[in-house]
Amino acid sequence: MNRITIVTICFNNLEELKTTISHIDSQTLNPFQHIIIDGSSKPDIKDYLSSTEHPAYRSWISERDKGISDAWNKGILRASGDIIHLQNSGDYYYDPSILQKVTETFNTNPDIQWLHGKYVQYKGGAWVVTGNAFDKNKLYKGFRTTGHPTFFVRKEMYQKHGMFDINLIICADYDFLNRIADEPFSFIDAPLVVFTPGGQSNVLIKNSMKEMIQIYTKYHGYSLKNRFWLGIRVPLLHYFSETRLGGMLFRMKNKDKSLQI
Repeated sequence: MNRITIVTICFNNLEELKTTISHIDSQTLNPFQHIIIDGSSKPDIKDYLSSTEHPAYRSWISERDKGISDAWNKGILRASGDIIHLQNSGDYYYDPSILQKVTETFNTNPDIQWLHGKYVQYKGGAWVVTGNAFDKNKLYKGFRTTGHPTFFVRKEMYQKHGMFDINLIICADYDFLNRIADEPFSFIDAPLVVFTPGGQSNVLIKNSMKEMIQIYTKYHGYSLKNRFWLGIRVPLLHYFSETRLGGMLFRMKNKDKSLQI
């Protein structure tokens, strides 16, 4: 069985949650479960969920949590599907065939323990398709183009390797990737998710790079190339891409990957 549980976490962002929900409900293959973990300080999301009719596969809890990792862990513990997809509210599936495509990939590759694919993100003033197959030898580059929003992971991986470290503020997903780096996986060479702007690792770029350096050092030891890549190269390119000139050059370089969203 390859039943998919989707876990969505949200915090005071009802409209973004509605976007995520609408794309889940439009899938040609329904999820086995959709669990919403609402840690909001306002009642908007709780009131909406309680007063709106939902498919039988959807459930939710509304209670404060200790941060993103704690919210993910709450969802994982409640998941009874074979495969878990962690999806931030605001992010959404690229098209209605995604869950069908993912299920078929697991069905035809029974040995894989996780998969990921390409994703669409807003960068340099344009929506572009991003993503390459994971390469554990390039973990020193951080997430690089391996997007956590596209990860579909067998539930057994959380039982085997542990869940998310609640002591990490931004990059607990990168920490988890280091733990599963030797597990067999598959890469879908097509967009799976639209990753909306404003994620914590994007907003807090310097802090996220610092945390990833600490994580890489924990698992692989001190590395000059890791510190150069994440401490200097990535932040400089990020800030340059936000400038007018940098955005223009980025769009020119990625014109074949640009999309209208």
